[in-house]
Amino acid sequence: MAKSSGLAWSTLSVDDAAGSPQDIRNDITNLSFATPRAVQDITGIDKSANERLLLLADFSITLETVFNPAANRAHAVFSTVPSTSVARTVSITVGGKSLANEVFFTDYPLQRSNSGELTASIPGALADGAVPTWT
Repeated sequence: MAKSSGLAWSTLSVDDAAGSPQDIRNDITNLSFATPRAVQDITGIDKSANERLLLLADFSITLETVFNPAANRAHAVFSTVPSTSVARTVSITVGGKSLANEVFFTDYPLQRSNSGELTASIPGALADGAVPTWT
C-alpha cells in the first residue's frame, strides 16, 4: 500500500440534529481523533514486568472549525449541541479507508481571538458501544 498524506479528505461528514449527514470538510481546519483501548493491570507479585488485559475500546474526536453560518455547514450542525442529546454519525474517509462512529458532541465552544478569528474546537466521544473499526 502506498503512503499518503492527510491532504484532500474524501469524507468528513457529521449528522445534523435531524440525522442527515452534512459534508463539513470545507469548514474544518484540523482535527484529531483516537481509537484507544483500556487496559487492566493484572501483574502478580511474582512478576518483574507488567501483565495486562485488553479491555473496552473507545473513540474520541475534536474538530477545529471556522464559523460558517450557511445552511448545512458546521454552525448549523453543531449549534444544536447544547440543546439536544442525540448521537451523531461521524464518517471519515482518507486514503481510501473509512471509519464511522456514533458520537456524542459535548460542547460547541466558539472563540473569538484578538485578531478577529471566530473558531470552535468541538469535542466528541463514542456514544453507542460499537468498537471503532476501519474498513
